[in-house]
Amino acid sequence: MISHLLRRHLDEVAAFFDKAPPPNSHTRHYRGQLAHYYRQLIPASASVLEVGCGSGTLLGHLPNQDITGVDGSAKQIEAATAALPHGKFYQQTGEELTLDRKFDAIIVSETLNQAADVQLFLENLQRVSTPQTRLHLNFYNGLWRPILTPAAKLGIKSPSPESNWLAPQDVRNLLDLAGWEIVTSQARLLCPINIPVIEPLLNKFIAPLLPIFCLTHYVTARPRGVAATAPPTVSVIVPARNEAGNMPVMLERIPDMGGGTEIVFVEGGSTDNTWEEIQKIVADPKGRKVLALQQSGKGKGNAVREGFAAATGDVLMILDADLTMPPEDLPKFFDAIASGKAEFANGCRLVYPMEKQAMQFFNLCANKFFGLAFSWLLGQPLKDTLCGTKVLTREDYEKIAANRNFFGEFDPFGDFDLLFGAAKLNMKIADIPIRYRDRTYGETNIQRWRHGLLLFQMLAVAATKLKFL
Repeated sequence: MISHLLRRHLDEVAAFFDKAPPPNSHTRHYRGQLAHYYRQLIPASASVLEVGCGSGTLLGHLPNQDITGVDGSAKQIEAATAALPHGKFYQQTGEELTLDRKFDAIIVSETLNQAADVQLFLENLQRVSTPQTRLHLNFYNGLWRPILTPAAKLGIKSPSPESNWLAPQDVRNLLDLAGWEIVTSQARLLCPINIPVIEPLLNKFIAPLLPIFCLTHYVTARPRGVAATAPPTVSVIVPARNEAGNMPVMLERIPDMGGGTEIVFVEGGSTDNTWEEIQKIVADPKGRKVLALQQSGKGKGNAVREGFAAATGDVLMILDADLTMPPEDLPKFFDAIASGKAEFANGCRLVYPMEKQAMQFFNLCANKFFGLAFSWLLGQPLKDTLCGTKVLTREDYEKIAANRNFFGEFDPFGDFDLLFGAAKLNMKIADIPIRYRDRTYGETNIQRWRHGLLLFQMLAVAATKLKFL
């Protein structure tokens, strides 16, 4: 039961929008611009709830068929029902939400600006969410307030009642109080009106470079992580090429984790006796569950995919066979995933001091550069994108694999295929610092200059697919 003051505010807002005129061409164009970015954030197959849907203009720009909208205005709900007969629409507000189903994605587009109680509004959204639900918000940049007021009077912007003006830090604080954790935050739109040539140039190429001046803040959040009810099982994938000298210690160094741990060796065209050493482990697994296969293709990326396909665990881990990432650190990755604190655990070699021969100086500089570049492009902080250890659940990996065509077959390493896929699906990524060790056997399979060029190509892929949209 909400208070009298909140009730009065909600009634006043509903009455305002009951009398509001239908969307004009400027409003429809602006909603189309917003929807352009929402289409990048929300899979077309997802079930979508928009709270404060108005007449359904934004939902109408999305390809999703399972759509639901709620709004406090009866007139707006009537218009949305007529415009989108495949959707379901209800007269409700976020503060009084009573829907009895869960959604994959929730949109709150500028509705927080009229909310009577933003914290209560956001808390109620938990009722229609699962741990995998993503909440997508957009709200105005306060710097635009002197422009938006006259724009509404001129009919360029839709009229609205007196609004809350929420700074990004206000939204972050209120989301945190309501049990939501921000995954990504970005600014979009320098030109909200239809000006041929100029509008796409400003919004696609200039806006990502000048976020402080953009009209709209986009925030994606997830329900704060919840620990698994039962310990998940684990599969550790060990791609191995010319790593025979490291094989004998694998079983004793890889710890047992969760509900049980299997080790999947994937040998990749070695010129030494790596495969023979793996066969010795299979013959005497010392009570451990061990699988072994020889990859059908080339490169670590192919080895990882084939290892994941053969694995049976709930949590999938990649461990490079060179042992420069200590296997003893794997429980840190497991704990981050099993606790719900992260959905993608990424190894980071650039926090603790590393052994003297672990990484050459130019490689260290390149790692730091690419960490900064990919952090900006992916919208989440990643200090070390090139560490070979990556951990995620099987369920999330299958979502990434199903969406792989979005980026294409571009990654021989396997690291960026997973990182880009996780970013595209708005998964919470967390760096796990590890102590990087010297290689004690064999030589690195990394070719500095050729692979460096490939990394710049991957930067271009991420830029065109995730940033300059």
